[in-house]
Amino acid sequence: MPEVTINSLKALATFKTLFEVGSASGTARLLGMTQSGVSRSLAQLEENLGIQLFLREKNRLLATPEARELYDEILRLMGNIEELRHSVLALKEFGTSRLRIAAIPGLCFGFVPQVVAALLAENSRISISLDMMSSHDVQTAVESSHADIGFITLPATSPQLLTEALLTTEAVALVPEKLALAKQNVVEVSDLRGQHLVISNQPSVSTNPLLELVAEHGVKIAGKTEANIGTISALVANEVGVTVINPITAKDQLSYYDRVKVLPFIPALTFGFGIVYRPEWHASKVLASLKRKSKETLMNY
Repeated sequence: MPEVTINSLKALATFKTLFEVGSASGTARLLGMTQSGVSRSLAQLEENLGIQLFLREKNRLLATPEARELYDEILRLMGNIEELRHSVLALKEFGTSRLRIAAIPGLCFGFVPQVVAALLAENSRISISLDMMSSHDVQTAVESSHADIGFITLPATSPQLLTEALLTTEAVALVPEKLALAKQNVVEVSDLRGQHLVISNQPSVSTNPLLELVAEHGVKIAGKTEANIGTISALVANEVGVTVINPITAKDQLSYYDRVKVLPFIPALTFGFGIVYRPEWHASKVLASLKRKSKETLMNY
């Protein structure tokens, strides 16, 4: 493999311009070189690489297939160098050039994407990835360094991570407008008697606070539909049933055209959300920025 030197890098830059311009004279004018200097640089590059890059026909230079491939490689190299430049700038500003976020589904339909957008608006040089998973899996991903920062449902269960609360909020009831229940000012647990409930997928009754509450008050429901949390609001909008859900997810999922009433629910079902991260991220500039943007975004809710 030919040795790469400063001179060979200069020769590659000259070749790139020559390939684009198509003539030694035009290349010389653009680069402030003599035409003989361009020809000499090309000859040295061809000798160094051991391949012919141009065919010389009647004072014209015709690029060979090898020249096209070399040109494509130079463009890829330039792209990598530009990406490296952005990474260095991000390192200087944020202390990292990339941020891997894991978040629970309930916050992934609007809230976290808004936070990501606000973070990138402040500095587009940082590279961000976002994965959606359960609260337990978020903590596991952050613990194992597969994610840097996680948005979870509180309380946190990992003793290895630092946790900061974002907010605590009370659940609301989503009721199709056609139901008589939608005419009320508030929905009580007793009002769920005879209603079909739409609930999130859970491994057991004991882990679903709504079903637990219904059972505790002896309320007999008509039935239930279990679904991914991303489809619950849509199921209510399509009159499948009634749900009780955290207001952030409800706001993110409901559209202006959904004929669904959002009503207070009693007794209160409390939801808490927070951020988890490893101890070494405590003083991170990007973490501080993300927390600030999260709090600013919450003002819209």
